[in-house]
Amino acid sequence: MIGRLEPLVIGDLELPLPIVQGGMGVQVSTSSLASAVAECGAAGTIAGVGLGYGTAENNTDYPGASRRALTEEVLKAKAITKGVVGVNLLGALSNFEDLARTAAAAGADFIASGAGLPLSLPSFTEGFKTRLIPIVSSARAAAIIIKAWRKRYSRIPDGFIVEGPLAGGHLGYKPEELKPPRPGQLETEVAEVLAVTQDCERETGAKVPVIAAGGIFDGKDAARFLAMGARGVQIATRLVATLECSVAQAFKDLYLKARSEDLVIIESPVGMPGRAIRTAFVDRILAGERVPFKCGYQCLRTCNPATAPYCIAEAMFNAVAGDLDHAVVFAGQNVTRVHEIVPVRQVLETIAQEIRTALPLPA
Repeated sequence: MIGRLEPLVIGDLELPLPIVQGGMGVQVSTSSLASAVAECGAAGTIAGVGLGYGTAENNTDYPGASRRALTEEVLKAKAITKGVVGVNLLGALSNFEDLARTAAAAGADFIASGAGLPLSLPSFTEGFKTRLIPIVSSARAAAIIIKAWRKRYSRIPDGFIVEGPLAGGHLGYKPEELKPPRPGQLETEVAEVLAVTQDCERETGAKVPVIAAGGIFDGKDAARFLAMGARGVQIATRLVATLECSVAQAFKDLYLKARSEDLVIIESPVGMPGRAIRTAFVDRILAGERVPFKCGYQCLRTCNPATAPYCIAEAMFNAVAGDLDHAVVFAGQNVTRVHEIVPVRQVLETIAQEIRTALPLPA
């Protein structure tokens, strides 16, 4: 355990370090990274999308390969650590329900879900203790989820991750809101979601922690949101440049070399814009080129393989395999501050100390 900070409490889970590792697919956030984060007293997250890529089974039985790979990753992480390990799932996935049930059955401590409002998520995890944490970008989305869950399932979310426009990957914003994003936008959104969750807490007596995400790089960033009333922060981009992250070295090297002018907003077949680092493949997409592909299973509800400009899952898998000429490499705006590859523990211990320095907390 790293020091004593004000813990992040999610349901009956208590995290000594109030940090959630962001879920990064395809195969960026796997058991090796998630378990290393959990061992430090934070929350590790396995990204549930595309875990079966690279196997023969994936080409013949995508849902089955996804199920088996997710189960294996959760069990592998749980065998390494007694810490908190959860799963991130995209709401846009065609097999979202199947993967939610699989994550719960495998023993995931929580499911974090974005890319759409997870209004039916509680019905997929009935009978399990899995904590449910929607990812939102507005107070309106948080209020809709709370109202729907209370009416349909007589329960409320175990927390909210509020993701701002500086995050990497798929973003819950219109493209024009990201070029460039408004300064202080995440602070505004966190404050507005806090008002919604505080109303919910007064009405129900339950705690609904808010976790700030998107562009949080160091302890000073984290302390700013903790001082506002957020109970924790989510960090993703910085944890890619760690020894325990299982992506190819070429992927990590791209992070180390990234400059602000290398970051672009792309349109994704997921139906949402995404922040990525320029590669030869991304330049082709930005130029309007279509990259045809074969699809044995429509993994995204929003994707029509006959008309989609490219396969986002294949491009992301190419990234983790190191084939950057055919890859989409997602990254947050602060990737330009990443300059070295270090152990996860070093990153989190540094952030914890920075939080203590920036924000007086119980010793």
